[in-house]
Amino acid sequence: MICMRKAVKEYLKLRRSLGYKLRDHEVGLTSFVSFLERIRARHITTVIALTWATQHTGQQPAEWAKRLRFVRGFAQYFSAIDPCTEIPPADMLPYRPSRAHPYLYSDQEILRLLKAARKIPSRNGLRPWTYYCLFGLLAVTGMRISEVLSLKCQDVDLATGLLTIRHTKFGKSRLVPMHPSTRQMLVAYAHRRDCLFPTVGNSSFLASDYGRQLEASAVRRIFYGISRLIGLRGQSASHGPRLHDFRHRFAVETLLNWYHRGEDVERRLPILSTYLGHAHVTDTYWYLSACPELMSLATLRLEKRWEGWS
Repeated sequence: MICMRKAVKEYLKLRRSLGYKLRDHEVGLTSFVSFLERIRARHITTVIALTWATQHTGQQPAEWAKRLRFVRGFAQYFSAIDPCTEIPPADMLPYRPSRAHPYLYSDQEILRLLKAARKIPSRNGLRPWTYYCLFGLLAVTGMRISEVLSLKCQDVDLATGLLTIRHTKFGKSRLVPMHPSTRQMLVAYAHRRDCLFPTVGNSSFLASDYGRQLEASAVRRIFYGISRLIGLRGQSASHGPRLHDFRHRFAVETLLNWYHRGEDVERRLPILSTYLGHAHVTDTYWYLSACPELMSLATLRLEKRWEGWS
């Protein structure tokens, strides 16, 4: 089984070289190999893969399907090493998780969130401004939360107003321009931060009260706390608006503005796709179906195009 553990590492390394993160895959495949060791299995079989994927009866079928996909991908790779490997059929567990419906923040809700961020307790006064800038960047740039947290000082060009997003999802990098008002706010934040913690190029642009990079889990906890404080979430609610929903709002607002200005949305959609760092333009098309107003505008545009053809 040492050979298979080594093969898992090589498989993950190969796919990560193509830009995939595979955090869940690594956890799942490590668990799968341990399962094979416990039952003393010498080869991957469809029955064993299915047994492992569905062993936790309390999980949703979509989670079973995800676990089986981990094994299927690895089995396809490992079959070149071990010809006795069986590859589970793709339709064996055809369940798919439902995509979370985005929450579209109103302008007033964003302003309340920013105002509450300025009141976060802090040991040296930096934390409120850090979260003020963090939430603001999410709202006006449509960046992923991981991209904002990964920004280094060298990635934020305050002279030209450009953000460099490096090696994110699928290994893509891109430039994100900032509005002058956003640049001015980041200039003020950088001055405040540097007075407390002199930085170098590879330092995190957004820093904690201790001058370190923010942790995603801590950011989410603070966001949930503020959301409950201002009424975006119920006091005991486990679900509600997410940080990722800022990205949805940015995309939808951009598309709505194009429609209202009479722009050729279909032609401009690849621009938005590139700006957001989507791997495929089809990922951007999803926003058309995520917002009823966008669907209505798209339908109206189509009806006008076909007027007089019947």
